[in-house]
Amino acid sequence: MRNILVTSAAALLLVVTAAQAEGDRTVKSVEVDADLAAIENPAAAAYWTSIADDLENAIVARITDQIADDGVDLSIDISEVELSNGFQDALGLADTKLVGRVKMTHASDNTRFETFDLSVDVNSAIPYLPAGMDVTIIPAETREFYDAMISAYAEAVVDRLT
Repeated sequence: MRNILVTSAAALLLVVTAAQAEGDRTVKSVEVDADLAAIENPAAAAYWTSIADDLENAIVARITDQIADDGVDLSIDISEVELSNGFQDALGLADTKLVGRVKMTHASDNTRFETFDLSVDVNSAIPYLPAGMDVTIIPAETREFYDAMISAYAEAVVDRLT
């Protein structure tokens, strides 16, 4: 009988802990801002004109089951976009990166406040490129490269939701 009680209590604790963890991952809103004028790389600014909307949509697509009225307000300010091709990155001659500040706030839960800088580079994007695509020759101005960078950043943001 005692083993049944201990097992039942452990199972209940596991369910409650899982529910609390999922509750901690809820999101009320997502807002992404990118000041294209502040982006120092002109090629990046010209090509990535819809980065704010695309990144916001990529994040929301990953958290549709976590959206709730009592979630965090997620705000991202993209501050830097640098583009180079994979060959330049492999040689260490240039950087390909997407950098921004992520802020999480909550209307009533002070434990759900967090601000951090987040940067992803071409190496983070490799898993999101189409199979067989060679990162050392793909130009940074391709749609595949752009989509991979957006996916890598969105996934990094979602991974940090706690």
